[in-house]
Amino acid sequence: MANRTVLYDQHVSAGAKIVDFAGWDMPIHYGSQIEEHHAVRRSAGMFDVSHMVVLDLLGPAARDLLRRLLTNDVAKLKQVGKALYSCMLNEQGGVLDDLITYYVADDHYRTVVNAATRDKDLAWIGHHAETYDVELEVRDDLAMIAVQGPEARGKVLAQLGPGEAEVAQALEPFFAAQVGERFMGRTGYTGEDGFEIILPNGQAPGLWQALSAAGVRPCGLGARDTLRLEAGMNLYGSDMDETVTPLESGLGWAVAWKPEERRFIGREALERQRAEGPRRKLVGLVLEDRGVIRPHQRVLVPGVGDGEVTSGSYAPTLGKAIGLARVPVATGERCEVEIRGKAVPARVVKPPFVRHGEPQV
Repeated sequence: MANRTVLYDQHVSAGAKIVDFAGWDMPIHYGSQIEEHHAVRRSAGMFDVSHMVVLDLLGPAARDLLRRLLTNDVAKLKQVGKALYSCMLNEQGGVLDDLITYYVADDHYRTVVNAATRDKDLAWIGHHAETYDVELEVRDDLAMIAVQGPEARGKVLAQLGPGEAEVAQALEPFFAAQVGERFMGRTGYTGEDGFEIILPNGQAPGLWQALSAAGVRPCGLGARDTLRLEAGMNLYGSDMDETVTPLESGLGWAVAWKPEERRFIGREALERQRAEGPRRKLVGLVLEDRGVIRPHQRVLVPGVGDGEVTSGSYAPTLGKAIGLARVPVATGERCEVEIRGKAVPARVVKPPFVRHGEPQV
């Protein structure tokens, strides 16, 4: 039997189509993935992301452990609540996972890792935590709801008391704060503003119902995927995994090279690749003719070589087919995507495709 979040009954009662995702029964949509996508771009939608793993790292050496584990440097986090996106690598420079880490206190960091990599991540972090004498606390007592869209913050703030609303309203992008019993981050995975709310399991159904009553549309994993793709955000297991490095995945910006004495795991492999120059890069594609870009389709770059689509879909905001693809580093502005045996022309662009509801390509 698959795992179920504390909001499972809410999904079923709302008529969600349930699918297996990384061992969890999760809603893929509630009737119309396209309408859910547009709700987030135009007003507000919410996602149950309680299947993701909230992990607290506790102890005086928590910062040192994370500086060893992550490509980005948590020493840059000077303000309580500041968040940092990073990759976690193996010794060969391959991506074990991508994650967000929050600075809660000098001896307390909170990170959120992907459901599909839960066992691998916890084993990896736990192994290294032993050397640093850091306590790991897996917060299975907490649920997580992402509320996203141009009206999302207002809808959430209306559910808070006056003092709590003031704290939440003051949050800048990529900051979080403890608001009552809720840990609220102004972060997301859609390219829209909003909050990711971590709260006790027992409070999640009530908040979900209140937000739904306030006009926030429940959204499934299908819309979450098209939204993140339009926003040009990588999906672990599709756009990067243990076989590729951040430098081949458009994530070089999440690698902090300085100070040079910080020897994070995988650094030596990345330094060699940087010195030699990566042979592949991750780019955005916009199809110019009819068709839909799908993962694993062949990308043809005349005179240069072949690549492969890593993510692809119809983009509801743009009304076009878009994708991410790993291609030879010499790829220019044009290529072709092989769709059902036919080479279809495409433009090579720099993501994001959509930002805050506005087309960028």
